[in-house]
Amino acid sequence: MPELRVPLVAELPARRLRAMLMAGVEASECRRVLERGGINLVSEVLRGQGEFVEYEHYPKEDVYDPDTRAQYYYHAHRPGEHGHFHTFLRVGNGNPDGSPAGDGPDSGEPVHLIAISMDDYGWPIGLFATNHWVCGGAWRSAAEVIALLPRFQIEHAFPSWPVNRWIGAMMVLFRPHIEALLRHRDQVIANWARAHPGSEVLEDRALGVTGYLPISVEETVQSVRALAAESRRR
Repeated sequence: MPELRVPLVAELPARRLRAMLMAGVEASECRRVLERGGINLVSEVLRGQGEFVEYEHYPKEDVYDPDTRAQYYYHAHRPGEHGHFHTFLRVGNGNPDGSPAGDGPDSGEPVHLIAISMDDYGWPIGLFATNHWVCGGAWRSAAEVIALLPRFQIEHAFPSWPVNRWIGAMMVLFRPHIEALLRHRDQVIANWARAHPGSEVLEDRALGVTGYLPISVEETVQSVRALAAESRRR
């Protein structure tokens, strides 16, 4: 298995650090306003959805922004977590720039970006990348998926304005981690294909999660804030 290295925040340029700090502040604020009402990110997504059933999508029809074509849903089936968010961006088949096919708001196929693992208290504990069969949709290389990341924003209030803002902020705060996971994903799949000649590696059920990184919003924000302040003093 190729080595998956945790990105070194200290090596990032000042502009990236500033963007991450702003995103971290927003993610923390979204959590704060929910907790003031006695709820958390996960309970907010599950609110009014009935019985929580493994593998079912929450909300039932996913969350989708027809303007940005960002999409996500929450579900559960993995041990060691309460559940996870899967994030996507819809693109057009064969379009080299990843732009959606046609003019309709629902055009294009979803490309999986990253999954965000949540604990029982409704707070993120990790990120993971997956093989194609896990979520289906259109398959893109790591470089192509990374190019799509800045487009992920849900700019409406269903099912929850704080949750939608939070998940968009997470894509910026942990952009270095997501990039590392996607590049590692491609390496894992290439190695798997070499080790299993003749197999349909993207549909091989023996290879699901290709890489996982634990995360902490608080620790990352603290590190980024200190580095951003240091860069301003230079």
